[in-house]
Amino acid sequence: MPRTTANARAAAKDATHERIVSVAARAIRRSGYGGTGVADIMKEAGLTHGAFYAHFASREAMLAEAAAKACAESAAGATQVAADAPPGMALHTLLATYLSKGHVEQLEAGCPLAALGSETSRQAPEVRRAVTRHIKATIDLLARQLPDWGQQGAHEKALVMLSTAVGALMLARAVDEPGLSDSLREAALRHLTSIGR
Repeated sequence: MPRTTANARAAAKDATHERIVSVAARAIRRSGYGGTGVADIMKEAGLTHGAFYAHFASREAMLAEAAAKACAESAAGATQVAADAPPGMALHTLLATYLSKGHVEQLEAGCPLAALGSETSRQAPEVRRAVTRHIKATIDLLARQLPDWGQQGAHEKALVMLSTAVGALMLARAVDEPGLSDSLREAALRHLTSIGR
């Protein structure tokens, strides 16, 4: 009986930990690393501020897990989009989904690179490591969709594609003119589609 109770407690603690990380992953994309406070995260997770240290050694540890979670969610979404695309259309579908108006509006659930890019260089090494892994995986995913995958130029094309798409999404979110936002997205998509052939 004691082992069953201990297992139930461990499972409950793991579930609570995961809930906190999920809330933090949304919060960092919505408010940035600097705008994400422990008290607000714990309140949104339905927990007391004091319970935080039963789960994390520091705010930075929480941010590192939140960044990793946001990146994992983004990667899973992109992988699913590529898998669901019609044959030969994975790259275009990925780019069109990424540069969609819906993605511009989905700050909390969208790409962490576009939401947090300019802040990431000032974060702890653990946060930067999680983001670096995600960038490398995304470059690889894009390169694998290119017709010249495996050839020398494919990797460089994927680098340009990711840089352009993230930059266009950041700018499309930044401006206060919907028409300009649409133009930024659409121009980037046309350009990226042309170099992906």
